[in-house]
Amino acid sequence: MHPPTHTASPSELGLWLILAGFGVYHGLNPAMGWLFALARGLQQENPRAVWIALVPIAIGHAASIALAAMIVLALKEFIAMNTLQTATALMLIAFGVYKLMNWYRHPRWVGMRVSLPELAGWSFLMATAHGAGLMAAPALLGVMEMDGLGGMSHSAGANVWLAVSIHTLAMLLTMAIIAWVVYRRLGLMVLRTGWVNFDLIWSVALLFVGGIAFVTAI
Repeated sequence: MHPPTHTASPSELGLWLILAGFGVYHGLNPAMGWLFALARGLQQENPRAVWIALVPIAIGHAASIALAAMIVLALKEFIAMNTLQTATALMLIAFGVYKLMNWYRHPRWVGMRVSLPELAGWSFLMATAHGAGLMAAPALLGVMEMDGLGGMSHSAGANVWLAVSIHTLAMLLTMAIIAWVVYRRLGLMVLRTGWVNFDLIWSVALLFVGGIAFVTAI
């Protein structure tokens, strides 16, 4: 006899899509790294520099998301899931309020001429400072409580690492597309023209995700 299989429900599939969607959203935000990769490519007048820069940027971002995942996974052993979900949502809302009140402040830790390890470190610090891992935490909590992608039986830890991978791949693909299109079509023009205030949009997004997570938790 074959063991019974589990088909992912719409809500479970939705969590995986949310994590991928967060990856796309983080990839769209120039503060997460694609603008840095573009600037390096333009500075060196070499499209390879864009691709090379995207790799450590993605690694640093993944490390920030993984750190948040490990913290959530560790806390899950000592705190009830509902309490942890509520606390995570409140932290996300609080951080969103803080970012909304300080949207005009931009972290500046490095110049444009950095090594690849330094670029990964910059990406980690930038993602952490912007609360990227905190934004993904409610969805990470959700995948801990279900079977793996496609109904395969996974442990909570395996689900988390799968979630981090899906999120990072979605972000990397988004960054690569945007950086390449801008490099080939717009170039320096995109750096000289008016710019959308992504920090303000990011702050509102943190509040929005936190609000949804709080309503779901209660």
